[in-house]
Amino acid sequence: MRQSFQIGGAFIGVIVGAGFASGQEVLQFFTSFGIYGIIGSLLAMALFAFLGMNLTQLGSQLQTKSHQHAIRHICGKYLGPVVDVAITFFLFGVTVVMFSGSGAIFEQQFGIPGSVGNVLMAVLTIATVMLSVNKVISLISAFTPVLLLVVIIITVYSLFNFDMTSAELAAATASAASSQAAPHWLLGAALYVSYNLAAGAAMMTVMGGTVKDAKIAARGGIIGGVGLGILILLINVSMLTQLKEIAAVPMPMLVLANNISPLIGGLMSIILLGMIYNTAVGMLYAFTARIVKPDSKKFKVSVGAFGAVAFASSFVGFVTLVGTVYPVMGYLGFTLIAAIVIAWVRKRKVQTSRNAITTP
Repeated sequence: MRQSFQIGGAFIGVIVGAGFASGQEVLQFFTSFGIYGIIGSLLAMALFAFLGMNLTQLGSQLQTKSHQHAIRHICGKYLGPVVDVAITFFLFGVTVVMFSGSGAIFEQQFGIPGSVGNVLMAVLTIATVMLSVNKVISLISAFTPVLLLVVIIITVYSLFNFDMTSAELAAATASAASSQAAPHWLLGAALYVSYNLAAGAAMMTVMGGTVKDAKIAARGGIIGGVGLGILILLINVSMLTQLKEIAAVPMPMLVLANNISPLIGGLMSIILLGMIYNTAVGMLYAFTARIVKPDSKKFKVSVGAFGAVAFASSFVGFVTLVGTVYPVMGYLGFTLIAAIVIAWVRKRKVQTSRNAITTP
């Protein structure tokens, strides 16, 4: 169970980056749809648990060190290379978003130029990715319990201070419609899971590959998926109760944390930076491992070069990047979800046939 929880925590850590923990992604894909966003949160939880189970289990079975083998195994000889290239491209894109998100926190919370945050996050990420994959996983999973605790505190406080009527809530939801990343709440939830899967699948298969027992890896995927769903639900509910106040800010959860006390706001800022660091490390590692073998002499040099290019690309703007890169990524991620579901159905059919043959 310890290994399963470590994989689950790392799974959450990879997905929960700047946009998630700050509330910006949850606002665009869930909260802006009002009460329907809560239903979308529950759907996302189920999908994350199912897909995470399949990816970590497959990574364990194949003992994969980069996502290439696992993705081509799932998607086949012809579709596999296309999905592989798309995932590799988006791994780099998410790294860029994370560096940009760090700058946004430095500006909003501390009044420090965003470029300082971009530089610090880039340097820390590049230095960490030069470590071994097991050390990376341990670092990534460390922040998750603290984030969950603070999100619970913010949610409870927000619920106790919820004073909007149903009409006011409807009006706030209507005003937040411009933030919607999809035309329908169901598509928003599916897109959210899809783009996170496209970004996180690479590191999930690598995490599964660190464990030889496929059941332990699969259990870790389920734990991570359920944990993600709980976080989405809590963040969604807390922001829904204060929608009028947070609809137009880059880091909504920071606003809610500062409403409780400057101490909680400062703690939330540190956690956000930690989660950004988690995701940036996971994405940059998986991207570089796909291009260059992790045990080769060129790996560390490549990490530095790719990290520098990602840093240079991070000045486009955090909200702009979340609103453009992620939805496109989500539509492409549907291909991967479909392939995983088809592979799971085929596997179940084979198991059923074998059981029928062995049963007297």
